[in-house]
Amino acid sequence: MSPLGVRGADAGLANSAGAGAPVPRVKRVIFLFMHGGPSHVDTFDYKPRLAREDGKPLPFDLPPNLDAVPKLMNGPWKFARRGRSGLWVSELLPHMATVADSLCVIRSMHTRGQSHGQAVGMINTGSDNLVRPSVGAWISYALGSGHPDLPAHVAIGPATAHGGPRNYGAAFLPAMHQATAIGSNGKPGSGRIANLTGRVADERVDRRIQMIQALNRDHLARSGPDREIEGAIEAVDLARRMRQAAPGVFDLEDETERTRRAYGIGKKSTDAFGRSCLLARRLAENGVRFITVSSGQVWDQHSNLKSGHEKNALATDQPVAALIRDLRQRGLWDDTLIVWGGEFGRTPVVQGSNGRDHNPQGFSVVLSGGGVRPGFAYGQTDEFGYYAREDRVHMHDLHATMLHLLGIDHKQLTYRYAGRDFRLTDVHGRVVEGVLS
Repeated sequence: MSPLGVRGADAGLANSAGAGAPVPRVKRVIFLFMHGGPSHVDTFDYKPRLAREDGKPLPFDLPPNLDAVPKLMNGPWKFARRGRSGLWVSELLPHMATVADSLCVIRSMHTRGQSHGQAVGMINTGSDNLVRPSVGAWISYALGSGHPDLPAHVAIGPATAHGGPRNYGAAFLPAMHQATAIGSNGKPGSGRIANLTGRVADERVDRRIQMIQALNRDHLARSGPDREIEGAIEAVDLARRMRQAAPGVFDLEDETERTRRAYGIGKKSTDAFGRSCLLARRLAENGVRFITVSSGQVWDQHSNLKSGHEKNALATDQPVAALIRDLRQRGLWDDTLIVWGGEFGRTPVVQGSNGRDHNPQGFSVVLSGGGVRPGFAYGQTDEFGYYAREDRVHMHDLHATMLHLLGIDHKQLTYRYAGRDFRLTDVHGRVVEGVLS
């Protein structure tokens, strides 16, 4: 059940604040998913000892995913203190470095899942092995959309691998809470929803929708309560309403040339992710609650760390910084939470001759926006960046904190399914008070 005890499809229309719920600090979340796992020790987690002992054996016991004596590998990028806050950011991300005073880096993340499929499931759904509702679906269920004619949950360029649709799906929640997907694998395509507009005359489309809904309702009347049929009815009704509201929101041609250049649109390296980030801003200012922007570039450099990470950073770094500046200039940053990160980090030891393996034992996630401390780093990994050591933050804790900033108590946001009250954070999770402003 929802915090107000509303069941089923109507739950998403309820105000989820309720008695004793946290005061909302933000209205929406933009999740910038760096698929594959960026190396934290090469981006936001500076480790001087790793540099000093480059090439030496790791001086403590191995994590369970390694079975050889590994050697430490310092990364090829220099770190420096950035902005007035002095936040450590490497030269791999020069544009994000310029907005360091707007960033809150959690450097003590840890999660479950040595493989991509497991860890991608954890960051997107809170489960590493079962099909569960995505974070955006839970938020849609709790709050509904901030716009009467747009979805609450949108996924831009979602990956087709490592779980694919389950990472933005609704699972056992009403189907209306799954994401509206735009493009795939990091590419937003035209930035428009297929079949929403076209050459068919409006009156013909209206007749088609009416016929489809009549068939759906007749089927529901004969079958009895059925969440899938109800979800189809709601989805068709949303599509009908979106036909008027969505085309203008999704049209990036409305933006000035200066804005488009700031996001890197028009440059081969940054065009796709730049378009995705600009579309995310337009959706955010029009009431969409949860927007996932997938990198498309897979940060999974088991070899060729330097060339692979530089290619990925080149594609994403400028648009991310532009999004933060744009939200600030438009007065949206204070009530938006940006989350930047992958499903895990990378090892501080070498894999092969020049790569890094998966590291769910310790890594970084970056926050920016309303309710979190700007220019601030929280928590620590060990001296080499292998294990989260100080002020450890589990993925369930990150999800609990995201919900808290939206005014939702993660322990109260539940849904009865198969005889149990499920929640995003399962039976775990705590709000990370140390990152809150």
